[in-house]
Amino acid sequence: MAMRTFTLQEAQTLLPVIDSLLQRALAAKGKAEVMDLQMRALQQRILMTGGMFVDITAVARSRAEREAAVQQAHDALSEIDSIGVQVKDINTGLLDFPCNLDGNIVLLCWKMGEKEITHWHTLEGGFAARQPLDDRFRGSRRERPN
Repeated sequence: MAMRTFTLQEAQTLLPVIDSLLQRALAAKGKAEVMDLQMRALQQRILMTGGMFVDITAVARSRAEREAAVQQAHDALSEIDSIGVQVKDINTGLLDFPCNLDGNIVLLCWKMGEKEITHWHTLEGGFAARQPLDDRFRGSRRERPN
């Protein structure tokens, strides 16, 4: 399957949707992490006391809630991926939008919290090699193959 590419305008237009999905994934991930800490604390208390009464129903409910949160995060990230946007780092909210620039695929680079896409980099370059957008991106209304 061919990689979907975006124009700068298409990518900018998608930012509110992508940001919402990313926020949903991060919230669910955070919930799962808190529940993991609670379960580890419970396990530690059981180990330190040599056993104790555990409310099995509450533990099962917590595990189910954790799994639901993990699934919510996975679903949100899968939806971003299905749009064609690449999640590079969920914790920092770093995303890339493939773009056709002069016949070469480059990545429009966006980080959560930025109001708009202002940088790009090559496929090999990564975040450290980000460059500011130039007129080649803004003026392009060329037809795209996909």
